[in-house]
Amino acid sequence: MSRQPTTARKPSVSTAAPARAQRDGTSLETAIGLQVRELRNRLGMTVVDLARQADLSPGMLSKIENGQTSPSLSTLQNLARALNTPVTALFRKFEEQRDATFVKAGDGLAIDRRGTKAGHDYALLGHSIGKQLAVEPYLITVTEMKEVNPTFQHAGFEFLYLLEGAVDYRHGQKVYEMEPGDSLFFDAEAPHGPEALRRLPIRMLSIMVHQHDTE
Repeated sequence: MSRQPTTARKPSVSTAAPARAQRDGTSLETAIGLQVRELRNRLGMTVVDLARQADLSPGMLSKIENGQTSPSLSTLQNLARALNTPVTALFRKFEEQRDATFVKAGDGLAIDRRGTKAGHDYALLGHSIGKQLAVEPYLITVTEMKEVNPTFQHAGFEFLYLLEGAVDYRHGQKVYEMEPGDSLFFDAEAPHGPEALRRLPIRMLSIMVHQHDTE
């Protein structure tokens, strides 16, 4: 299953890795800035080009790239959109230095995805961008019926685990009646999405895995 978020909270990081990052002089802001600059240069864009496409001033973008400010979630989303990359890819430089992401209940990072307009709330529970694979775990919550259920189709694989509610979930030509405790693992390149929301609220764990293009 693939808003403007009302309240965005960052997943907190556990283990000794943050201390190591501080000793190395690489804060989260610095890591994001380095990644933004790397992606911008890879696309052959100037600071002015990227700033214009991300609706930022060149001065603000320069501060972000130099790790001098902490960008908001909406700014990160605008940058990711302009750079044609997932928001989670902007954390890659920092992710390389840490071992685990610990998220307290209710503290997932609110993320805008295609299903948001259909009433699906996405809470990002962590992010891992490796050299070959990207992994994105989400807690998806649906609290109201919509006239049209969304259909998704994207690269990679997806694992769904239903925590609460009941839903008929379609993958390709098949429909699976899911109850709490049921899971579904599938090739996400086939059209998929909820066919019928049978019992609300629905809470579902979604783990998306796709190949990361390092070119």
